[in-house]
Amino acid sequence: MRPDRLNPLFAETESLEGVGPKLRKPLDKLGLTRVRDVLYHLPERFVTRHAVEDLDQAGEGEQIVIALTPVEHRASRNNRGPYRVLAQDAKGNVCALTYFGRSSYTAKKTLPIGEKRWIAGRLDRYGDMLQIVHPDHVAETSAGLTGKLVEPVYRLAEGLTQPKVAGLAAQALARAPEMPEWIDPGVFDTQGWPGWRDALVLAHRGEHAGARDRLAYDELLANALALLLVRADNRRRRGQPLQGDGRRRRKLDLPFPLTGAQKRSISEIEGDLAQEAPMLRLLQGDVGSGKTVVALEAMLVAVEAGAQAALLAPTEILARQHFETLRRMAKPTGVEIALLTGRDKGRARESILMGLLDGSIDIVVGTHAIFQDAVSYRNLGLVVIDEQHRFGVSQRLQLAQKGRRAPHTLAMTATPIPRTLTLAQYGEMDVSRLDEMPPGRQAIDTVVVSQERLPEVVDRLAKQLDAGAQAYWVCPMVRDNETDDIAAAEARYTALKARFGDDVVMVHGQLRPELKDAAMERFADGEAKLLVATTVIEVGVDVPNATLMVIEQAERFGLAQLHQLRGRVGRGDKKSVCLLLRGDALSETGKQRLALMRETQDGFRLAEEDLQLRGGGELLGTRQSGEEGFRVADLEQTQRMAQMAQDDARLLLERDGGLTGERGEAARLLLYLFERDWGVQLLRGG
Repeated sequence: MRPDRLNPLFAETESLEGVGPKLRKPLDKLGLTRVRDVLYHLPERFVTRHAVEDLDQAGEGEQIVIALTPVEHRASRNNRGPYRVLAQDAKGNVCALTYFGRSSYTAKKTLPIGEKRWIAGRLDRYGDMLQIVHPDHVAETSAGLTGKLVEPVYRLAEGLTQPKVAGLAAQALARAPEMPEWIDPGVFDTQGWPGWRDALVLAHRGEHAGARDRLAYDELLANALALLLVRADNRRRRGQPLQGDGRRRRKLDLPFPLTGAQKRSISEIEGDLAQEAPMLRLLQGDVGSGKTVVALEAMLVAVEAGAQAALLAPTEILARQHFETLRRMAKPTGVEIALLTGRDKGRARESILMGLLDGSIDIVVGTHAIFQDAVSYRNLGLVVIDEQHRFGVSQRLQLAQKGRRAPHTLAMTATPIPRTLTLAQYGEMDVSRLDEMPPGRQAIDTVVVSQERLPEVVDRLAKQLDAGAQAYWVCPMVRDNETDDIAAAEARYTALKARFGDDVVMVHGQLRPELKDAAMERFADGEAKLLVATTVIEVGVDVPNATLMVIEQAERFGLAQLHQLRGRVGRGDKKSVCLLLRGDALSETGKQRLALMRETQDGFRLAEEDLQLRGGGELLGTRQSGEEGFRVADLEQTQRMAQMAQDDARLLLERDGGLTGERGEAARLLLYLFERDWGVQLLRGG
């Protein structure tokens, strides 16, 4: 149960004054559904202004506060031009206050001729006249602009204004209670941080360099603590030791000999499975490094030991692909593998449920359907979770309850994560890394092309499709706004469809799941030749016949994401190409990213470089996936403070009485505040 003290923070945003159905929509878009979300919606930057007595004291491009007296209102001849109010300073210098569109009504009302007003805004020049376009504030007295010399700038959605968000933040802060301190006193004193409530107030005002660090540290500490609790609970629980005799594995039909990294990972997993404490291991492998083979070897150990194994995939199409791959490789072993998805109904479903219950099915592959209440196992010994970050901890827990004893868990991720961040995201999970590629996997040619050469690219695409190949076309990330991304994708889809007709299908994040699956399936089956998509292309979808990947405005993507997208091709025996279309305005970081993509195909190296370039917003895989990502801590803070938070959490559990002592009680509040309450309940996840 959430402590009462936190209830005001978890009230809906509608409980704030001035929030009705109209504001609800833009707030939802920003993820601000509760008071707590508004508290942690910190300013992106601050505008710093200085007060001047006259225009001679101000430079062009500066943010200023100045007293001006309007002397003339000038409307443009046609209503489309700007509306200007000419105003004088104390020395008689003239400045134009310029308004566009409907804002002219405000100007007429707030700037009467002959009456002094205090103006805040950016001073610029238009022709030979100084001007302030759309002043940020107009006040009748200097007191009206008190507190406007340093002003926060928040991220907005359509329908919200800066003053509105600042007002909601002020209301949320007024509701924030004082909290007991959960940070270790040694760390707290050394860092010189403010208390929790003060840190929030200061972070919204931009008045204390350490305030944001303190709030980010709270989040890292909550995460580290929850993961340590899960780990400790896991060690206490009894699983079943699983030791295979190799009789099934010897018969496997593998496409390539195992790499050194695969052999090493398999032996690490074997060692874990032989223990009574349930395994909790993360298998990190780059695109195409052979994670599925390692997972199959692990599942066969479980089967040889008389247990069952389950492989959980994030989507139906991926579950089908895993099923086909595993069945092909495991055919000579005589192991019974079944596929269970939400689509299975009636008799087919009944027979799978019976097979799991009586043990005649050894391995089941499926979506979340495999852990619904109706599904029972004779003896579930191992759960493999693909693309682990797609699953919430609570879903993973449901699976853990399915075995007579806690099953072993192997999580797989295709996002190479730098070592510095693995700790923050997965806590003390044991990690195996596949950092070698299987032999026979061809390198993908990566070419950077200017967006101006789009017609040539489309002609090249036509040749590929005529030759019987398939291709992907990924549309740009327009802004941090999915609607604009989709509009861009739909425009590109329309243009390509005009040229290639029914050979083109499209997927994006707002398509209904069944439509998305149908489009993906048409492409996977080879009925459609070109897949146009926003960045939602499923991780791991395997179409060996796809040999061309086009990514528009590639400079807008992070390295990790570009690498993931490139990995969609090069899965067959034909030569594959990735074309990175770049816009004209390339930043230095954009240039470096594209150069690195040409230079290397090592995902682990790219992930480390992404971190250095400070460009990897999607590096942790949290932006797209909706799993518990970090809301306050950014990459730089995570890198700098994750280890400190880990040590602090361990100190609390091992020395300071865990969650029962005085600091432990405060730490419970912290876990609930950051919704890591599954840690409090000592539930087992990953």
